[in-house]
Parts: sequence; C-alpha cells; structure tokens
Amino acid sequence: MSVRVDIGHRLGDFAIEARFESAGRLTALFGPSGSGKTTLINMIAGLIRPDNGHIEVEGRVLVDTDAGIFVPKHRRRIGMVFQDARLFPHMSVASNLRYGRWFTPARERYADMDAVVELLGIGPLLGRRPAKLSGGEKQRVAIGRALLASPKLLLMDEPLASLDEARKAEILPYIERLRDETKIPIVYVSHSVAEVARLASDVVMLAQGKVVASGPTEAVMQRLDLLPSEERGEGGAVLDAKVLRHDEAFGMTVLGSAAGEIRVPRLELKTGAPVRIRIRARDVMIATEKPTGLSALNILPGTVVAIRPGEGPAVEVDIDCNGATVLARITEQSRQALKLRLGGKVFAVIKTVSFDRANTGAGLPVEVDG
Repeated sequence: MSVRVDIGHRLGDFAIEARFESAGRLTALFGPSGSGKTTLINMIAGLIRPDNGHIEVEGRVLVDTDAGIFVPKHRRRIGMVFQDARLFPHMSVASNLRYGRWFTPARERYADMDAVVELLGIGPLLGRRPAKLSGGEKQRVAIGRALLASPKLLLMDEPLASLDEARKAEILPYIERLRDETKIPIVYVSHSVAEVARLASDVVMLAQGKVVASGPTEAVMQRLDLLPSEERGEGGAVLDAKVLRHDEAFGMTVLGSAAGEIRVPRLELKTGAPVRIRIRARDVMIATEKPTGLSALNILPGTVVAIRPGEGPAVEVDIDCNGATVLARITEQSRQALKLRLGGKVFAVIKTVSFDRANTGAGLPVEVDG
C-alpha cells in the first residue's frame, strides 16, 4: 500500500508545494483550516489538475506533468467520502449502496455487498431513506457506497467534522475496522489531534500549503510546536499496546506497551487485542524518585532525552521509557526545582482517569512482551 505525491499548484494567492510518500494503512493529512489539506486531496482525486508534479498510487501513475499524464477522475478507481454524506434522498440505503457499483466494470469489482454491510453494521438500515438516518448512520452508508465502487484508494475529507461527539464516538470504531480489515489504502483529512492519533498509521502535517513534517503517527504527534495552537494541549505520545489482563475488581484493564504496563479504565476487548493510547503531555507528571503514597497508578521509569522551551512558562521534556518516548509538559520552575538534565533518571506519572474514550482506540497489531 503506497501513495507518492510531489506536486506544486497555485490557486489565486495560495500556493501549495507538497511532497510525501506513505505506505501506511491510513495516512492522515493534518493541519489547521486553510493549510491546503482539501486542495491536496482534490488533486489526488483528479478534481484539480496540479500545475506541476507527480502523483502515484499503488505503483500506478495518476499524474506526471513532465510526461503529460493526467488520468481522468472517473478512471482513477478512487472512492471519496466527504464531510456531508451526499446520499440520494429519494433512494433507499440499499439503492445508495448499489449506486457505488455502477461505474466500476464488472470484471474489476471486488467489493461484496454483504461483506460491506456487515463491516459497517448497516444491515438494519437497508430499507430506510437518508432522511430517517442519524448523521453517523449517513456517514457509514456513504463509506459503504465508496467501498462498493471497489476503489484502489479511499479518500476521506473530514468525514466526522459535521458530527457531534456522540456520533463521532459511534463511527470511529467502524473506521478502525475499515483500516484494519481491508487492504485499501486510506488518505484521511482532519484537523483533530484526537482523530489522527487514534486512527492514523502515518501523518503528513501541512501548514500554509507546505509539508512541515511527515512520518509515523507516534513521531509526528509529539511535535507540539507544529500543532495548531487550539490543538496543542491535545498533543503528546501515541503508543500501540495490547490487552494483558482485566482487573474486574476495580474496573480497569492492564495494557502491555513498550513503555511498560499501563492501567486504563475497563476496555471491552479480549486479552491480546491491540490498543492504541494517547498520553497527552499535559497529563504527565515527572518525579525524580519513585513516588509513594500517590493516587496515580501509572509510574513509568525512564531517562530524560530532550528538554525544549514551550509556550509561556512551559518546557517540554522527552522521556525515554524502554525505547518508547513519553512527552511531558511542565513549568520551567518545576524543571529547575527537580534539577532535570539530559540523561537524568526520572519517572513519568500518568493518572488512569486521563485515558478517556478520546484517548483509547483499536490499535494496529503490536508485539509486546508480557
């Protein structure tokens, strides 16, 4: 699964120059409004012809301005899901789904109607019309319609932006299943740290039309300096883990991660199931001696590997916990009081209750000892 983009384009006063390559299951285009995310995804889809450059999906060249190649959008085999579901109001859900198959030659169809319906949990909705669906249900049907076109690539342009928090929580597990159970590469546009940290295997961060960072999610999400100001408090470490056991007496689940065991509120997952967790930098305390008499249950030993100035009185501290990096945001006063230095031995302390639903989700498969 690979997507390669190297393009330049100007729209009025706005110029976009973007270059990245990703082989991830779900690549997130992330950045503030106006950074060029939708323009870029429209060029991949063939809705905009770039002034210059190259776009390639799964080894197939879609755009090469030097060679005069521009594959029309209807021949790109790309499925699109927008902010609004764009379902046909006069058709049933079943008819909307079948519409996705019409433009794909029979010999090239691989998507099975029953399998897509089961994947997205929309069997009970087939006889309804869009007016009778919730926002989350409409988006699941829109995803199903895109999948039934048997695409080589799925583009999702802020599909949760118009939904409230309850509907977002409803649909996120289905997008995780889509990421994990299909072999279709996904490019997902978002400006939400929580969505990107939960869903993405790789992140391309945009600002003012340029790629300012790209790579694995766990690396890019720690670049607090590059996050939009309104999202900076949501940044931190992203860890892939697995369920080790459940503590029924206290309603908790124990996860195994590279950083060590981490206790989170009870998850309805089987032992061994992969889990992804986000540890916000603002939720991490630092101790220079192993704490006792403390309510926080997650105490991870580590070594200080970086100290950077943050906003205002804050500093950002990277802690290497057995090869995994945990990021903490503390005050400069605290740093001086603790006498933190590079190479110093410390403990990262995280409260169990900081792992709410927004900070936990189905993870990519990971091997963890324990």
